[in-house]
Amino acid sequence: MIDIEVEDDAWSVSAPDVQDLVLRAAEQAAPPGDVVILLTDDETVRDLNARFRGKDRPTNVLSFPAPDNARPHLGDIVLAYGVCAVEAREQGKPFADHLSHLVIHGVLHLMGHDHEADDEAEAMEAQERTLLAALGIPDPYLFRNDT
Repeated sequence: MIDIEVEDDAWSVSAPDVQDLVLRAAEQAAPPGDVVILLTDDETVRDLNARFRGKDRPTNVLSFPAPDNARPHLGDIVLAYGVCAVEAREQGKPFADHLSHLVIHGVLHLMGHDHEADDEAEAMEAQERTLLAALGIPDPYLFRNDT
């Protein structure tokens, strides 16, 4: 089961079909358990980021894996509207594509994937590209200008 909660109406204004969009992306990642996805505002995410990560600023997505004894609950994902909207704009991406990417990214974190080391980041990004391509969404990392 994937439960989606929209706490900030800005999500629905930017993407009227936001719940379907998020559900489709989360299902594409095929989580092996239940996931709760909260679409909220920057201040809520800033507070969570400060309390749980010691970083007093908003971020695009936070993933909170559930302990093993909470199965089948896999964990919770929280997304900040303002950060996500600004990133999409700055990167020249459709808002819906960026949101789909961040949902998949969050689900992969709940499934134990990480990107702390270069090899982990490459593997996780490759999986994100594959899952997004299956949804018809282009490579989210093409905006990088590494040349």
